[in-house]
Amino acid sequence: MAFVLVAALVAGGVGGAFLEAGIYNIGADVPHTRPVLWMIGSMRDRSIAVRARDIRIPADLASPARIAAGAGLYAEMCSGCHLAPGMEKTEISQGLYPAAPELSRGLAHTPGEEFWMIKHGVKMTAMPAWGRTHSDELIWDMVAFVRTLPTLSAAQYQATVNSAPKDHDAMMRDMPGMAMKPVGGVAK
Repeated sequence: MAFVLVAALVAGGVGGAFLEAGIYNIGADVPHTRPVLWMIGSMRDRSIAVRARDIRIPADLASPARIAAGAGLYAEMCSGCHLAPGMEKTEISQGLYPAAPELSRGLAHTPGEEFWMIKHGVKMTAMPAWGRTHSDELIWDMVAFVRTLPTLSAAQYQATVNSAPKDHDAMMRDMPGMAMKPVGGVAK
């Protein structure tokens, strides 16, 4: 028992000294070490899978209306980081670490996991928690579009975005934290 206590104190002291000395470079322009990358990736993937396993997927997830609505949201809110078919890398996408996945290449996540990530965000990745400002319905629209995105050419992507509803500002007025924002985005 004494050995375990001493070992725990030594490990805590070494860990504390490591943190205090600032040895680990947290800069986004320097990649993580393999062990840290593995640990973060494993923790992220398991955390998302556990929290998303009971999410119920809407029966109309593949509906054209959901996909069109999601296309407009994606073009406005997501393409700067996740890009789109035929889109060149942006200043933001080039500066992110870890890099945001290019969603037009597809993801190996379930619809529930995609919903959870969009709604709650992912710490230390620059992925925001859109659930703070967007309803579950709008988030499902984004999931519907993201699931379709890998099948689209650049021209099809643009046509889908062009078919999106044009009333994003009107939708956002009724979302949490947006009540004072009038149509057109100009504050009074």
